[in-house]
Amino acid sequence: MKILFYDTKSYDRESFDRQLANYPGIEIDYLKGDLAPKSAVMAEGYDAVCAFVNSDIRAETLESLNQHGVHLVLMRCAGFNNVDLETASRLGIRVLRVPGYSPEAVAEHAMMLALAANRHVHKSYVKVRENDFSLGGLMGYNFYQKTAGIVGTGKIGAAMARICHGFGMKVLAYDIHHNPSLDFAEYVSLDELLAQSDLISLHCPLTEENYHLICRETIRQMKDGVILVNTSRGGLVKTEDLIEGIRARKFFAVGLDVYEEETPNVFEDRSDEILEHSVTARLLSFPNVIITSHQGFFTEEALTAISQTTLENAVSHEKGMDTPNEVTAH
Repeated sequence: MKILFYDTKSYDRESFDRQLANYPGIEIDYLKGDLAPKSAVMAEGYDAVCAFVNSDIRAETLESLNQHGVHLVLMRCAGFNNVDLETASRLGIRVLRVPGYSPEAVAEHAMMLALAANRHVHKSYVKVRENDFSLGGLMGYNFYQKTAGIVGTGKIGAAMARICHGFGMKVLAYDIHHNPSLDFAEYVSLDELLAQSDLISLHCPLTEENYHLICRETIRQMKDGVILVNTSRGGLVKTEDLIEGIRARKFFAVGLDVYEEETPNVFEDRSDEILEHSVTARLLSFPNVIITSHQGFFTEEALTAISQTTLENAVSHEKGMDTPNEVTAH
């Protein structure tokens, strides 16, 4: 099987090349450019393409891949909201993903964001580097005996719930499907969770139903002085309403590893650019907001799991095997 790997970073290549010795029937060629309608033509002669969360895999891209003989899209991530599954199904293009590579990696990053935002670590770091050891503007509060609200209790949300429980927090959870392993958590309605939580952490996939789940109306339901963390998908939060809430001092702190405008920024060095009219720049102007670069997944263990599962998915397809990692329109 020949795979064309899009949007390659050095760490991707190193991780996948380490695993390839265990898969002698697979050959990978790496491209720096991302998968989009114009770059899909480069997949001529390949059996599959490998894409990531910021790839453009809408109908036009899939039509082009189909025309050039590609019938497998390997998503080296859990999310697939950037894939037009209806078109993929119609064209007979199979879509396989990596549903769980290291839930703890993302959950640990979420708690790091919550702690750093709460205790203003980003501000303290800058102050100390300038020999300013004063404590003004660095006041936080204990998480112990506070209430954590976990929205989405799949593998990552469950890992975050366990971390919060370990901090001595009361854990409220909201999900259509209750996770039986979280016997310490109390499942409540979303309204109850928003109203009672001191820390709200988002761990649900992006769907049509929960697009802009966090908006003016839901923000109004939250406690004053709440901490909000999002390591899931940027589209869960309506950024303009979030900014409005920050300006109204609704939030004590906000930690974001994902946000709506992130697509051109993800994994790119834009340090020499002026981000005109940028939502990112507006968010970064607030002293109680921390943004990281979609790095929640980025650990050694997670990259190893991603490369192994992606290559196993390729083998399963080649052998005509069913796999729980396949995503379909229905």
